[in-house]
Amino acid sequence: MDIKEIISDVVGKISGNKNLIKKFKKDPLGTVKSLIGTIDLPDGALNTIVDAVKAKINLKDAGSLLGKLKGLFGKK
Repeated sequence: MDIKEIISDVVGKISGNKNLIKKFKKDPLGTVKSLIGTIDLPDGALNTIVDAVKAKINLKDAGSLLGKLKGLFGKK
């Protein structure tokens, strides 16, 4: 499994789960470790995965926020 697949998998698991999002925000490294299990990764790869997941989660949160804002100023 390559790093891009791991990132997609982790984002998919976290995105739909409010408890995992809360856990990830408190302890991103520990949450990612618990989600990927015992996958053998090169040095520094885990931090790269955590950073990428943070970015993707933040983008999804921003998109959801923008959707809510559009609803406030939507069509009349």
